[in-house]
Amino acid sequence: MYGARAHTQSLKDLALEYGSQITTLRPSIYARRANLTVKFQDLYGFTVEGNVDDVNVLNEVREKVREQARVWWSLEASKGSNWYLQTHVYSTLKSSLKFSALVNAITLKRLIRKGIPPALRPKVWLALSGAAKKKSTVPESYYDDLTKAVQDKVTPATKQIDHDLPRTFPGHPWLDTPEGHAALRRVLVVYSFRDSDVGYCQGLNYVGALLLLVMKTEEDAFWMLAVLLENVLVNDCYTYNLSGCHVEQRVFKDLLRKKCPRIASNLDALEFDVSLVCTEWFLCLFSKSLPSETTLRVWDVLFYEGAKVLFHVALAIFKMTEEELVLAHQVGDVINIVQRTTHHLFDPDDLLTVAFDKIGSMTTTAISKHRKKQEPAVLAELDQRSRRLYSYGEDEGR
Repeated sequence: MYGARAHTQSLKDLALEYGSQITTLRPSIYARRANLTVKFQDLYGFTVEGNVDDVNVLNEVREKVREQARVWWSLEASKGSNWYLQTHVYSTLKSSLKFSALVNAITLKRLIRKGIPPALRPKVWLALSGAAKKKSTVPESYYDDLTKAVQDKVTPATKQIDHDLPRTFPGHPWLDTPEGHAALRRVLVVYSFRDSDVGYCQGLNYVGALLLLVMKTEEDAFWMLAVLLENVLVNDCYTYNLSGCHVEQRVFKDLLRKKCPRIASNLDALEFDVSLVCTEWFLCLFSKSLPSETTLRVWDVLFYEGAKVLFHVALAIFKMTEEELVLAHQVGDVINIVQRTTHHLFDPDDLLTVAFDKIGSMTTTAISKHRKKQEPAVLAELDQRSRRLYSYGEDEGR
């Protein structure tokens, strides 16, 4: 299910095979009548809990995935396998779409926001993210050679990776097996040697695991991780002091005050620090918080439009719970509201519609200005924290 597969079939055959793999979920009659909580596996093998209404939403989502797949396969057949890299695609896309569901998808950006079919995600992500280009700049044996060179080395990073492997999506039918652990370990360890400044940071285990499920091969997952950390996300998000992540948290607080002032006002009154819920979002890229297909729809856009997408999505989650959050009286209530919402966002369109249509425009340039404004305060705070720890260590040693 999760291994590599040779591309030996025609596009038509692959499209038919892919469509047949998206099964309709059918809870029992008893469960439907009683509206009980049911468990089932999603397209990526994760166990999901939900009621019958959630199952109905998931079935609607699966039908939309099928429709979107037909559009992409049609473009694959009519314009070629790399049509999305053609320079003229933007002006010709509208006339090439024959499916009424996407008549208004006149740009590649809008098409990607509607979702890349799971069967096409590996090659589209590689191409549009820049990972394929990055991979092409080194010898073909780069990943294999580095894997062999570091396989017996022990570092603080490898020790932490070994500690985190069993805790990464426990219970998953492939990730939580010796084979899955070994594959994820190789990807994370090899990257820790590629970039010693990052090494390994908790959170990357979840990101790497989901990349493995999508990309099918370790090498492609490795290059997607590389382009993510080196080109897509802000610098220093995963370095030892997480300075980049701290900057993103401060930027998000500014944006929340601007985009959702009612929510921000009540959270300030409760002395609620949004980092209590947002740190995991920015470090794990929503992979621990949202259902898998919703997370991957976010990543579709992330790999094409960049890190600003994370702010759009984080703001959308708060916006979708606005009426509850403005009435919250305790910090615990806020956390419960947000977590309950994220765990049941089974329809990616609900989230992404709010993220891009209701939050409003946020340019990369504007966000960069916010970051530059916050960087000095973050660095000063981290320096002060480091000095306190150093002073505490000296006192303990006396």
